[in-house]
Amino acid sequence: MADKAGQETSSGKTGQGLAPAVKATGVHKAFGSLHVLRGVDLTVMPGTVTVILGPSGSGKSTFLRLINQLETLTAGSIEVDGELIGYKHVTKQGKDMLQTLNDKEIARQRAKLGMVFQRFNLFPHKTALENVMEAPVHVAGVPKSQARVQAIAELQRVGLGDRIDYYPMQLSGGQQQRVAIARALAMKPEIMLFDEPTSALDPELVGEVLTVMRSLADAGMTMIVVTHEIGFAREVADQIVFMDGGVVVEAGGPQIIDLPQEARFKDFINHVL
Repeated sequence: MADKAGQETSSGKTGQGLAPAVKATGVHKAFGSLHVLRGVDLTVMPGTVTVILGPSGSGKSTFLRLINQLETLTAGSIEVDGELIGYKHVTKQGKDMLQTLNDKEIARQRAKLGMVFQRFNLFPHKTALENVMEAPVHVAGVPKSQARVQAIAELQRVGLGDRIDYYPMQLSGGQQQRVAIARALAMKPEIMLFDEPTSALDPELVGEVLTVMRSLADAGMTMIVVTHEIGFAREVADQIVFMDGGVVVEAGGPQIIDLPQEARFKDFINHVL
């Protein structure tokens, strides 16, 4: 097994001189006797795109959920912008200890992250505009007038400026996923997490979502993307990470798709291409 995640790629977008946007060290996650992640080390630099590849059950989605604190670490640590997530250091009786964050502190950390899931999870009784306005108004406390302007701008950004008053049932799957992306962007995240955002879409709708994601990458958004879209990975990624069995098997620049070194990665690429 080669665990080489976090090395600089040849793209030039390495964020040199900056603290990592995300740094995972020795990350383990177990659900009872099921050990899903077994010591993952991964560094993501600001302004770069990391694509995580791997078969179903390899721990990719669980890793994203840990970053966004939708799951709790079993062991190891994750830092976002240099800050330990989920815990803080406190001194008790002269000893440095870790203390679990409260809900308010976790919400503050999550505000740095936007997450897009396989399923769109839009409110069916709200329009596209209302869906995008929801979190800024009710979570961030943004005035409705300001949230409306921001929501329209984000919907225009994902190519849906002419669909702001449409309800989810009036939109295609690709359009609904673009609304979901706009909803995440409306909270002004520093990092975007994508968990197989095109897997629930009909093949002819995949391209419109990937186009939006390419535009975010071009704009310098830090992104971690779990996907099976190899063409997108080859074109957009600064770092490719292949996971299997809860570990990082191989990692490097996009060239490793065409020149995989590890047998498990070679076999995966042969099956998906």
